[in-house]
Amino acid sequence: MNTQLARQAPAVLPGPNDLCWCGSGTKYKKCHRGADAVEARKKGADIQRKGIRPGVISPMRSVPVHIPRPDYAETGRPSRSGEMADVKSPDVIARMRRACKAAAQVLELTGKAVRPGITTDELDAITHEAYIKLGGYPSTLNYHGFPKSLCTSVNEVICHGIPDSRALEDGDIVNLDITIFLDGVHGDCSATFFVGKVDPDSERLVRVARECLDLGIAAVKPGRPLSDIGRAIEDHATKHGMSVVRAYCGHGIGERFHSSMQIPHYYEPDAKTIIQPGMTFTIEPMINLGHWQHRTWDDGWTAVTADGSRSAQFEHTLLVTEQGPEILTLP
Repeated sequence: MNTQLARQAPAVLPGPNDLCWCGSGTKYKKCHRGADAVEARKKGADIQRKGIRPGVISPMRSVPVHIPRPDYAETGRPSRSGEMADVKSPDVIARMRRACKAAAQVLELTGKAVRPGITTDELDAITHEAYIKLGGYPSTLNYHGFPKSLCTSVNEVICHGIPDSRALEDGDIVNLDITIFLDGVHGDCSATFFVGKVDPDSERLVRVARECLDLGIAAVKPGRPLSDIGRAIEDHATKHGMSVVRAYCGHGIGERFHSSMQIPHYYEPDAKTIIQPGMTFTIEPMINLGHWQHRTWDDGWTAVTADGSRSAQFEHTLLVTEQGPEILTLP
């Protein structure tokens, strides 16, 4: 028997210019890379056939009248009058610290409720009540018409999953994306959680996604371009045979949920904005086991991997200081 042909591809694939895993002595891109990509697509198609299906969405939850709310809370249309400064004043930064800490507390609370059998709508109810107890408004609620107080992105859902009647199942992974409007500013964070016992590939995906966030944060240095962040993230994801979603990115945040500043999570040489002390923005890489391409469900919100492979995400809101990044969304 040819022992080279009998070997199985490893869980972590080599980089394109590394030696192939099969032992041929040839660069991976000239050897098994094409065959591995075909196999990944086959697996992705199988996952897609078994993918999640939308459940029933309950009515939009109400927020007590005494809770201050963003300008889009009633109309669903955020104002675009006036440009939000990228570098924040000391007053805005002080308020951002409070809002971001509150967001982290809500994420921690809701994450503890994740278990097989709970519906994503029940997680939404827990989150909604937690916002209100802290005196905050759920930033996603009615933002461009989004109907819920958090995003719950399960398995192949990349982002913007709408909480509904579907119960989480043992082996799922779920990202909880939490944003609170408090003291006139937004605090934004997310994390991916295991539901019961998950398979090794999902464990590896979630670990690498968290490492990508950490490396992206470490790349934040005053005087450097924003493109450094995406370079660090993409290099790490590619090293582990995974891809970085390109359709969604990090964003400036503060008085507005999303400002015009965008932070790509892949290397984009045109992202030349220079990082400055006083900036506040999110880093939130979405990492796929398969290809980076996506498609959107008919609800206009739910983004899923085009090949049906699983996706994981972690997010923090950062403040740039003279010394480097400060993570604001820690509990």
